[in-house]
Amino acid sequence: MTVPHRAVHRPARRRLRSASVAVAAAVSVGLTGCSSDGGSSGGGGGGADQIDRLAVMAPADPGGGWDQTARAMAAALESEGLVGSTRVTNVGGAGGTVGLAELANERSEDFLMVMGLVMVGAVETNQSQATLDDVTPLARLTTEDEIIVVPADSPFQSVDDLVEAVRTEGRGVSIAGGSAGGTDHIAAGLLFQAADLPVEDLNYVAFSGGGESLAALLGGQVDAGISGVGEYAQQIEAGELRALAVTGAEPVEGIDAPTLTEAGYDVELTNWRGVVGPPGISDEARERLLALVAQMQESEAWQAEVEERGWSDAYLAGDEFEAFLAEERQRVRGVLEDIGLVQ
Repeated sequence: MTVPHRAVHRPARRRLRSASVAVAAAVSVGLTGCSSDGGSSGGGGGGADQIDRLAVMAPADPGGGWDQTARAMAAALESEGLVGSTRVTNVGGAGGTVGLAELANERSEDFLMVMGLVMVGAVETNQSQATLDDVTPLARLTTEDEIIVVPADSPFQSVDDLVEAVRTEGRGVSIAGGSAGGTDHIAAGLLFQAADLPVEDLNYVAFSGGGESLAALLGGQVDAGISGVGEYAQQIEAGELRALAVTGAEPVEGIDAPTLTEAGYDVELTNWRGVVGPPGISDEARERLLALVAQMQESEAWQAEVEERGWSDAYLAGDEFEAFLAEERQRVRGVLEDIGLVQ
């Protein structure tokens, strides 16, 4: 099943560079502390650099794509001098909906939360009281292919091997991924649908952070894993994980694996990530945050982060992103219904 999504610019074949999930490397950015209430002052240069102290929330545990995005943003914003200081916090749980609930009550106007396709699905599957009506949409930043991997010593050499094992053993085959209803879960469900496997045989083990799912894979606690390419890149290059397939339209350079379509399964899916602000902020605050994100997105520091982590630039901001988000909410609910994850 092909999941339609708005076309974004992507190279015909993208280069992948190692993107470590180690939090220590991300923290080495040199983030300076500030209270989460943020603050503004009339900094030099005008526009977005009026923000003196910025809070950025990753609504997941350390190690995953949202955490990587939040810390990459902080690195770019500070190295370019666009903010005085940045504080990144992690609020994990329930596919980002725990962090979403905190954002719904946030009163600071100098505050960003990373989010994306995962959260759109998690709101549905978790029946979250906080929804994406409780945010100020700002911008989509990146897209990234999903990848299916197994430990290096796994008997599975291909997606066909994994599918046939599920056909034989059912829920005896476990697949790790991010939060229930998120992109990883959707990718697994679409694979089962394309392979004519009963969705009730999907033994999906949900983790709130990429570091946890990686540990489960490397520790032999699960049979396979699905996540963003960048989250497993280092372990694939080190020979600790074997890539079986990627979910995008084109193979990824540096990854010795076909697309799911090339492997014979009609599935195409990419994950997107973006940023939102608290609900009810003033028009002036919204414009200030939009200007800040735009300056960051255009900066050499941010483009270097995108390249280094193997992401694709998919910038879409303001009213256009708000319309895209509304479309995604409808689309994702339909997909979740099709694969039996919501009623």
